[in-house]
Amino acid sequence: MAVVDSDRRNRHPRMLTDNERERLDEYVDSIHYSSRYSDNEFEYRHVQLPKDMIKRIPKDYFDPTKGTLKLLWEEEWRGLGITQSLGWEHYEVHEPEPHILLFKRPINYQPPQIMGH
Repeated sequence: MAVVDSDRRNRHPRMLTDNERERLDEYVDSIHYSSRYSDNEFEYRHVQLPKDMIKRIPKDYFDPTKGTLKLLWEEEWRGLGITQSLGWEHYEVHEPEPHILLFKRPINYQPPQIMGH
């Protein structure tokens, strides 16, 4: 059975409302960022959200079949209060610990250059 893409990731970034954002603000300072680790292709890190924060994230951010967060678009994870440099992709959720989000980006990632005039 094929995995429906919308179960893994929202079709389009679903931004938080101001009210939803306010409910998460108290947790932002408690988000834990791991050190980076890498293989030959990517660097990785995991981000651990406070468990109480998970309970306040809107239901449509979750995969209904697993009860874990969907893979979040950059606009979505930044909206939750996760702050990290450019290029990181949320690529997996650690199912036994659904408050841990796994991120990766290419080694030596360079953000796109904005062309000046």
